[in-house]
Formats: sequence, structure tokens, C-alpha cells
Amino acid sequence: MIVPGSSSQQLAAALADATDHELATATYDRFPDGERLAAAPAFADAETDHAVVVATTDSDEAWVELLQLQDAVREAGAERVTTVIPYMGYARQDRSFKPGQPVSARAMARAVSTGTDKVVLVNPHEPAVADFYDVPVTSVDAAAALADPLPDLTNPLFLAPDEGAVDIAETVRNAYGAGDTDYFEKHRDRDTGTVEITTADASVADRDVVVVDDIVATGSTMSEAVGVLRADGADRILAACVHPMLAANAVTKLRAAGVDRLVGTDTIERGCSVVSAAGAIADAL
Repeated sequence: MIVPGSSSQQLAAALADATDHELATATYDRFPDGERLAAAPAFADAETDHAVVVATTDSDEAWVELLQLQDAVREAGAERVTTVIPYMGYARQDRSFKPGQPVSARAMARAVSTGTDKVVLVNPHEPAVADFYDVPVTSVDAAAALADPLPDLTNPLFLAPDEGAVDIAETVRNAYGAGDTDYFEKHRDRDTGTVEITTADASVADRDVVVVDDIVATGSTMSEAVGVLRADGADRILAACVHPMLAANAVTKLRAAGVDRLVGTDTIERGCSVVSAAGAIADAL
């Protein structure tokens, strides 16, 4: 039975359809003192001993909710629990950057491991975070789905904002079936937070460019990249990401920078989540 977290209801429903498994109706309540209570009463009557908890962790509250849902299905009789984390918050905190700082991704992974038998991650920002879990982990790639909503493109260039995202850009390019790939050189000063972006080697003049990344958080880096593309004569500029976090005014920044369209998956459910990661997750299950 598929048990959704409150931030993953659409994805959980799509996953239930893709796997032909029953979808549980979970409940999400809050006590007067602010404490949360996520429950899965439907699982108590389910004719299965395997619960698949699907919960993106895009906030601290979502992490608490996930831990409660894992415990709830165990309490209701689940002998096997698989935890699907479509978007793993804190995955970028995969090391201690300064003395005295935590490795937050490790702390979260250890907590989740206490209540599950297996974890499925979707395009974790740092693949090595899978090693922080104390249970088997499968990481799946949902980037190919981003090619589906793209329009007919003229001499397309699939451009990663840095070298680390080239694999995702190539996946989208291959799924689309045409075009080139390249990446920007990006240098971040962690003390000041400033980012310097230099133009990619490939020519962008009069071409349709798809800027591809695993996650768009504040949109600042991608907006700067789009500004460089506009200055270099790109035609249409589209942005595609697996995890559309889109914090604060990210959407406005991207549109103001010149992005013609933004597409994302439903690992984080936003207005631009026009394709689903359910197919990739279903294969892993």
C-alpha cells in the first residue's frame, strides 16, 4: 500500500497507478501546542504487510511527518517498510563546511533508517548521501521525463549550470533525441555567497537553449546563467529541473532573467511540475 506524506500526494497517487497498488488515505493533524500527528489509519485494514511511504522532505515539518508515518505503519502491522524520498532535504549539507557544523544529511539519514527496511531516493544532489543510510538505498534518475514537455527546438543546446550537472543534461538530451550538451563554469565564494559564471564553450547564438539542473532553489545561479545566454544571443531559453524547490521569489527571478518556460517533476509539487517521477520510482520498487 502506498502511504503519502502531505507534500507528495500527487506523486503518491501517480505511483499507485504506475504500480497498481492501493493508495492509503493518510491524515495530517496538529495539536494545539503545535506538535504534529501524521497517521495512516487505512493501513490497519489493508490486506498487505508492506507499506511504501512516499514523502518528500522539503521542510523540517516534512521530516517529522515522515518519521511519524514510518512508525504509524509499523504500529498498524507493517512487516516491511519502504521509504521513498522524492526530494531529500539537507542533501546539500553532506559535509561539515566549517568547524562545529553538523553533517545534516547524515543525521537525517540515520533517523530515517531506524524506521524503514529500504530507501529510494530520486536524483539526490550528492549521490554519496546514500551511504549515510543504515539500510539498503536505491537512487533513481527521473531526469529523462523532463524531455516530454519540451516543444520542438531549433538546434537545441542542453546546458548544465556546472560540470556536476552534465549527466542530467545529457539524460534530458538523449531522451529528447537531438541536440548538444555543454556546461557553465561556476565559482562560488562560500564566505560571501557570490557566484561567478563564465560562458560555456558552445555557441548559443540563435539556438534554443535548455538549462538543466537537478534542483532550482532560489533561482539565483540559474538566473545569472540565463542572463549570460541572453547576452550571447540565445533564442528561446527554457529551464528544466528534477526538483523545483523554487524558494521565495525564484520564479519571478527566472522569468525576469528571460526564461520562456520552466518545467519540473513532481518530486516537489509546484505549478511547473508537469511530469512525474513515478515511472522511475515504480521501476525501483
